[in-house]
Amino acid sequence: TKSEFKSAMPSHYKDLMANLPLSGYTHFEGVLNLSARLPDKYVKPDLGPKLYIAYGSTLNGGTTNLHLDISDAVNVMVHVTVATASKDTTRAVEFLRQEQAEVAKIVARQEESVRKHCASNTPGALWHIFAANDAEKIREFIREVGEEQGDTFYPASDPIHDQNYYLDDGLRRRLKEEKGVVGWEIIQCLGDAIFIPAGGPHQVQNLNSCIKVAEDFVSPEHVAECVRLTDEFRYLSANHNNHEDKLQIKNILYHSVKDSLSVLC
Repeated sequence: TKSEFKSAMPSHYKDLMANLPLSGYTHFEGVLNLSARLPDKYVKPDLGPKLYIAYGSTLNGGTTNLHLDISDAVNVMVHVTVATASKDTTRAVEFLRQEQAEVAKIVARQEESVRKHCASNTPGALWHIFAANDAEKIREFIREVGEEQGDTFYPASDPIHDQNYYLDDGLRRRLKEEKGVVGWEIIQCLGDAIFIPAGGPHQVQNLNSCIKVAEDFVSPEHVAECVRLTDEFRYLSANHNNHEDKLQIKNILYHSVKDSLSVLC
């Protein structure tokens, strides 16, 4: 939680809050962060900051499977390191060589400006982010792929919310060819901030070992999507991680409107 992060690492927390981009949106007290409209008497939702720590995994699929979040988020890369073999064995050295060769291939297919950026900054993670209005097509595609693999989908489950799939190169090509869906491929280096819109399906593959810090927020532009997702999550099974309304979006919306009207009157 915010209080735990702040008490455990006060200097890091202060530095993060002072340097978040678009602080009007991303700061927990930002004027455009609607979650800040909740009065203090409410138990406020835990919007971060949250730490994500993981090794690189270019040869073993994704680090974070495809999913979507009920609110907007900004994700900042705060540490990247290239793994080295703890023991100078042929197997370990060859594995790391293959991992770095795969990273080089991913960087090589990017635009020139991205390649230049990666040349002076170690790549940390590869993101694939899709538009929120493509979520239903992606669900349909995952169900088709899952059925080909013999997977079972239950009525109260959801192919995206269950976070069981990572769309690799081959599946993303099929998604484009069969459903006409193309997302954004983004390489995140040290110091880069990635913005993820509410309801936008996304997945992450760590290219090297790295630490990321994420802060959630509720923007006026996407509050309608937050409301829609709250209703969508209600139909998940009762023991699903996303079933509970953790954001309190209707309370946030009510107090945002109330504050706005009080200024106008």
